[in-house]
Parts: sequence; structure tokens; C-alpha cells
Amino acid sequence: MAKKRLNAPIDLAYARDVIDSEAIAVASLRRAIDEHFREAVEHICKLSASGRGRVVTSGMGKAGIIAEKVSATLASTGTPSHFLHPAEAVHGNLGMILAQDILLAFSNSGESEELTRLLPAVRKMHTLIIAITGRPASSLGRAADIVLDIGKIEEPCPLHLAPSSSTTAMLALGDALALTVFKARGLTVHDYARFHPGGALGRKLMRASDLMRTKERLPLVRAETLVGEALDKMTKARGGAAVVIDKRGKLAGIFTDGDFRRLMVHNPAQFKEPVGRHMTSPCRHVLDATMVAVVQELMAEKRINVLPVVDKKMKVVGMLDIQDLVGWPVL
Repeated sequence: MAKKRLNAPIDLAYARDVIDSEAIAVASLRRAIDEHFREAVEHICKLSASGRGRVVTSGMGKAGIIAEKVSATLASTGTPSHFLHPAEAVHGNLGMILAQDILLAFSNSGESEELTRLLPAVRKMHTLIIAITGRPASSLGRAADIVLDIGKIEEPCPLHLAPSSSTTAMLALGDALALTVFKARGLTVHDYARFHPGGALGRKLMRASDLMRTKERLPLVRAETLVGEALDKMTKARGGAAVVIDKRGKLAGIFTDGDFRRLMVHNPAQFKEPVGRHMTSPCRHVLDATMVAVVQELMAEKRINVLPVVDKKMKVVGMLDIQDLVGWPVL
């Protein structure tokens, strides 16, 4: 099959100009970080703190794709958010916006027909509107309570039509907004991990306290508990060990199913002896704040299947079983 010839030579210099154009558009946004930006951050922080509303992002076409991405960034950093397609909104999905929500609308021109048709209904609900646009005097700009102005941006498209530098600018300003909210709320890496439990990053940031077994799944015994009773607790908890504690709840040792098997091989009569005679003490353990990645390394290095979890005062608060980490890749 014959190759089709290009209508014009590939212009690498032009490609570099596109990169320069988008970089200039982003750099120019520093002037947009003003009191209007501060006000937008404050409103979103108050919304998150109240626990009663969400940031609903919206936009049409390429701007809609940016709105979806910014919504994802907000949600992943602890601010409840979802995307609403403006065309679907006026055909039944308007119920996705509540009065206590914030509408974060993206449109370079501010005149996207689908988006402007949505605005009157949102205004009637008295929902706060934040606009990210290049035309503050547009329909969107006039309807908004807060306008974040990306300025007049010339697209590097050969026809000066296809959105590129403008959408890059909207994305950068949207990210700046979402991440400034994240920083202002003072959330920690531990909070971040809670929003990413399924990914490698989330697994890396999870702590022992997030995965440990507690309550009925935590077999706790005293040193004077008989071996048979300890085994019964282990069986009910479906665990591979019983954690031995003293009268103050502090870690005294551990009695594993391996200890029980060795006990039965040598002298079955010891079944009725106190577990304290056969426990491993002192035993390896981890603090509840230990990262799961560190727990994995310790279990693999020392070939340990069960680890007691303690707080800073050595009080037992849980237990980690190797079964709880099945499917979690070593990070």
C-alpha cells in the first residue's frame, strides 16, 4: 500500500514554538493568583470543612476534559468533587448540583452555549459559581461570584483555533487552586493515603494501624492462659498466633501455631500448661504508625508471618498477619 505524502514538511521549529507558547501562557498566570484566587480557596476550604457540599466542575469540549481532571485532583486530595457535563445537566442531571455546592466552571470564551444555558438554573439555587475563563465580561464571567482570569491567550494552532495554550492555562490554574486548598487544609501523607488505597502510592503510605486486626480478630491472652484456651482463641480469630499481654495490656510475647505444633510433637501433655511457658518473649513487633512497606520488608527478611502492633507505650493495639498482605506488592 502506497504511503500518502504529507502536504507540508514536518516543522520541528514550530513544534518548539508550541511548547514555548504554552509555557508562556502558564507563566502569565502568576498575576491570576490574587485576592479573587484567595477568596475561591477560602470558599472551597469552608465547603470541605462543613462536610455538606461538593465542588462540581463543568465545562464543554476540551475545557470539559480539563474540568474532569481538576475534579479528580480535588477528590484525590480530600475535597469531595465530581464532574457534571453541561449538556447532560439541562437534560435531567441538574440534580447533581445542590444549593450548598460550589460550581467550578471552565470556559476560555465564557460563551459556551451548553454551559451558559446551565447558569440561570444554578443562580436560582444560590449556588456559588467560580469561573475560570479568559473573558471576565462574558456570560460566564458576569454570572459568576468569583472570576479567575487566565487572560487573553493566543492559540499556537496554525489556524489559531484549536484549544491548546488556553486549556493548558486552565489546567495549571485549576491545579493551583486544588493544591492550594489541599495545603491550606493541612492534610498529611496519611490522609492522602486514605484517598488512594488501591494504588501503589497509597499502599506505600498506608500504616500498620490501617491494616491490623483488632477486636474479635485479635486473639489476646495472658501468660497464665492455658495452651488449649489460647489455641481456641486463635481458631476463633482465624489467626496464626495469639498475642500475650500483661495485666496492663502491654506486650509480653507471642504464641504461634508453629509453637503449638512443636509443643504437640514433643509432649502433648503440655496442652494444659500456661502459654507463658512456651511463648516467644521478647518478640518482634511494630508500632501502629509503621508504614506497611516497612512491615513487608521486616516480614520478608525475618520470615515472620505474624507481628503484634503496639502503641508508643507498648500497649497491644492490633496484630498483622501475612494473610492481610497477600496481593500487596513489596514496594
